[in-house]
Order: sequence, then structure tokens, then C-alpha cells
Amino acid sequence: MVSRLKQKVQAEVGKVVVGREAEVDLLLVSLLAKGHVLLEGVPGVSKTLLAKAFARCLGLDFRRVQFTPDMLPLDIVGGFVFNMQSREFQFRKGPVFTDILLADEVNRAPPKVQSALLEAMQERQVTVEGQTEMLPSHFMVIATQNPLEFQGVYPLPEGQLDRFLMKVVFAYPTKEVEARVLKRNLTELDVSDVGEVLGSGELDLAVKEVDKVVVSDEMLEYLSRLAEATREDNRLDLGVSPRGMVHLIQCARARAFLDERGYVTPDDIKALAPGVLAHRLRLDQKVVLQGTVSNVTAVLQEIVHRVKPPR
Repeated sequence: MVSRLKQKVQAEVGKVVVGREAEVDLLLVSLLAKGHVLLEGVPGVSKTLLAKAFARCLGLDFRRVQFTPDMLPLDIVGGFVFNMQSREFQFRKGPVFTDILLADEVNRAPPKVQSALLEAMQERQVTVEGQTEMLPSHFMVIATQNPLEFQGVYPLPEGQLDRFLMKVVFAYPTKEVEARVLKRNLTELDVSDVGEVLGSGELDLAVKEVDKVVVSDEMLEYLSRLAEATREDNRLDLGVSPRGMVHLIQCARARAFLDERGYVTPDDIKALAPGVLAHRLRLDQKVVLQGTVSNVTAVLQEIVHRVKPPR
């Protein structure tokens, strides 16, 4: 087992990003669960810097793509280019061929570009004109979006949102944390200060260890009741899908591994449910118009509190 992995990653990322330990934990859980993450927050709350530092401390290749309204799918996945010397068309790989892809402001790209990511995110492969190319084994999309902008953006459809293992909301820092951020920025930040915490092959070993974490039959029955409760709640127009519950199990196993436990507990489920499930749910519009519910996360937390876990 890779010991104290969570603490090591937090320490290295903390050299350049202050007060984001919880967000770092969720990124690490998502990576070990072999999923993708949507970061939501206003500009200037260190989403991009966190992604860069996270990739560096794990020794992973990193690429950033700024999504814009005039992008084309080939700008992401690549395409065939004519080679003047060989007189043949050759496949030129796009930026998606990396370990961690930062899709910055993903909701600014048109739906055709967003859909180009779906196969890569789900199958970890890219198909262009009948030719299929495999992506790296640790491929992970970290997408960002600003929740406050409405002009020049294309809302992500439910099908694409469901491909994201987790949605992490970046709130403003507390007064104490912001004071530390300001102090840290008195000197120039350099991501190269972040050291690697994993050696060659250790990330593969960690992923294999996550697959060994036990999920009891009682926990599976609890998860089934939790899923059913979201589908029967009159305040929700769309409940959680089976894929969403599979993702929740994967994340719970990764969290247990990081806490150096060999089994999943109800606390793992309760801690991860908002990030894994909330973006897959949709409020009933009647409830929204009545103003009786503030947001979908509040409904989900109430459901999680209501459904009794196993003893």
C-alpha cells in the first residue's frame, strides 16, 4: 500500500495553493476511482493552479485547453493531416492525449466540441474517421466552469454531466484562509516548487489497492435504498442513475483506501454523496417556482440524512 498518500499530496500542493485541502482530497479520490471532475467556481479561486500542482505532484503529464465558442472537435482530439514528404494522411494527436487534461471553461465551447470529449471520458479512447487511438491509462479530465455567466456559454447537458464522476464547488475562502493566501502571494508562485510524491508504478499500485477495498452486502443494500429515495422524492424531477451509484461506490472505496481502511463505511457515502450525486439530480420546476427548496444539494443532504445506514 502507498502509505500516507493523501497527506503527501496535500503537503506538496499546499506549497502553492493555500486552504484547498478538501478539494485536493476530492481530486485524489476521483483519480484513484478512475473518473473525471468538474470544478465550478468564479474566476480567481485557484482552480487552474490547483489542477497544475495536482498533476505535478503525482508525476503526470498535464495539458490545458482554453475552450472558446469557435473551437472545433479536431482542436481537442486531433485529426488527419497530409504529410507532404510521405504523400499520406497521418493522424496528429490532439491535446486530449495526456494524463490530465484541464478543460478550462468547458461550457464556452459549442455542443459539438463538448460531445467530442464524451468518448474519451467514457471509453478512454478516441475514434477519428474509423481509426481508434487509446488514451493513457490514467487519463483524467478536470473541467472548469463559471456558474455566474450566461452569455456566450452552452449549458452542459445531463448526459455529459453524468460522465463526470464528481462536481467540486470552489467557494470563496474564509477570512483566515484568505489572509494566508495574500501572504503566500507576496512572493512569486512557482509550480516547479511542487515535488513528486509517487515513484514509477506506484499510482498503478494504488489503483489496484482501491479495487481490493471491500463493500459489504449491507452497504450495497443501503446504497440501493439511497438511490430509490432520490427517484421517489417529489421535489426531484430526475433521480440518480445506476451509473451515479456505481461512481459513488468507486469514490467511497478510494476514500477508504486513502484513510488506510480495507472497507467502506456509511461515513464515506455521506461525505461523498453531495459531490458525486448532486450534479446528476434535477429539481422539479414547480418546487423551484414555489421557492420551497433552495438548491438540489439541500434536498440530497436531507435524503441522505433520512435513509438509515446499516449498523
